[in-house]
Amino acid sequence: MVITTDIYKEIRQLYLIEKLSQRQIAKRLHISRTTVAKYCDGSCYPGIRADYHRAATVITPEVVGFIQNCLLLDQQERNLKQHHTAHRIYTRLAEERGFKGSESNIRKLVLHLRGTLHDAYVPLAFDAGEAMQIDWGTYEVMMNGQKTQINAFCARLCFSCAPFIICFHRQNTEAFLEGIQAALEFFGGAARRVIFDNARVAVKEGYGKKAIAQDAYERFSSHYGFDTVFCNPACGNEKGLVENLVGWGRRNFFVPRPETVDLDTLNDRLRQECLAYAAGHIVTGRKVSIEKLFHIEQEHLLPLPGRRYDTSRTVPCRVSANGMVHFDTNSYSVPIERIGQDVTVKSYAERIDIYWGGKVLASHPRNYGHNEETLTLAHYLPLLKRKPRSILQARPVKENLSPGTLTWLNQTHFAAQELIAILTDCTEQGEDYVMSHRERYLTQQKRPVCIADKVVVPTIDLSLYDHLVSEGGSASCQTAG
Repeated sequence: MVITTDIYKEIRQLYLIEKLSQRQIAKRLHISRTTVAKYCDGSCYPGIRADYHRAATVITPEVVGFIQNCLLLDQQERNLKQHHTAHRIYTRLAEERGFKGSESNIRKLVLHLRGTLHDAYVPLAFDAGEAMQIDWGTYEVMMNGQKTQINAFCARLCFSCAPFIICFHRQNTEAFLEGIQAALEFFGGAARRVIFDNARVAVKEGYGKKAIAQDAYERFSSHYGFDTVFCNPACGNEKGLVENLVGWGRRNFFVPRPETVDLDTLNDRLRQECLAYAAGHIVTGRKVSIEKLFHIEQEHLLPLPGRRYDTSRTVPCRVSANGMVHFDTNSYSVPIERIGQDVTVKSYAERIDIYWGGKVLASHPRNYGHNEETLTLAHYLPLLKRKPRSILQARPVKENLSPGTLTWLNQTHFAAQELIAILTDCTEQGEDYVMSHRERYLTQQKRPVCIADKVVVPTIDLSLYDHLVSEGGSASCQTAG
């Protein structure tokens, strides 16, 4: 008999209100005493179905632990082509543990454990000044009208969640160290620990707790006094704060795609946006803004050292006969007076400084191309003065002047001395200055050459020489006769 809601209600009322026994209720309603006993005290009601679950008797805790160890081993190896399949786990269980159950049960259990292996995370809490998380992200910008992919170094303090983002052209050692340095200076101090994954620019070998830091990074971290925590491979949850910042920055700072003339302009804008975000944003679970928490955290940061660390890579070079030094597949010009001499190249993330005698000889934007040359016109002016016929065909001239300026110089037919004067003004005053004062150069070209201080030539009496010549001629005639 199906117990409807009405019958269930009547059973309950007869039992609670009229105080009838189970036997009396069964007799009055013409249902079994077993049914009445099931519903009278309210421990069950119609519509409830008992869950049916019969665990396989062969799936013991030891079997579950064996499967979990196999999956964790796959995670540590990080070799997707050589990992445990459900079938391989089943055969190992049968061979190593004498498993007698079916393969289908093992497949179901493996599928369940794979889906739940990373689902749960322990929420973390950090003290003020305790840690900073860092990571890289890649974004797209419009730089000088060209779509360009740049690399964003992201950092976030773990207590206040204060963010910092700075962009570079490449993810190399120089950019990595400069990124950390810029973050520490932006925050006004160093956290006691820096947390990030196993970037090869910082890790010599190993990963996680077994990672061995690169020498350059070890010296850098020692100077600023912080310890390093290397994350395990593919464990973004270990630095979840900065992982979120990478995605949040892409969606908010780089949508729509920003337009910029250079990285310095872009980084200035990012700095202001990070400050604005901190001033107005309250993290979920917090009661005050990031900015207020950041002011608290600043008091607990390690003070910056008295001397700024030099993050450059230093390489000795010799100046070639073309007045250039070769560094990382590219060449950079120096003043031709240093041809054949030894110089020192200091490479930063975005520039190259060339030293001679302890002073900066030349400075160039860093070129990340291949077999390319960066030439500065001023370095070659002394050579062009000595070889004037090659002025307008010289590569330093063609590569540093705009097509409009080159066309004007070629069509106007300036003399060599006049070209050198114009090129000197281009290097000292700028090309825009020269082109805006073209009439002045044309006037100088047409002006006749006049000598300011006259040369006085004294008058000489040549009669004596005529007399000597005439006497000499007579004597020669007599001798001949």
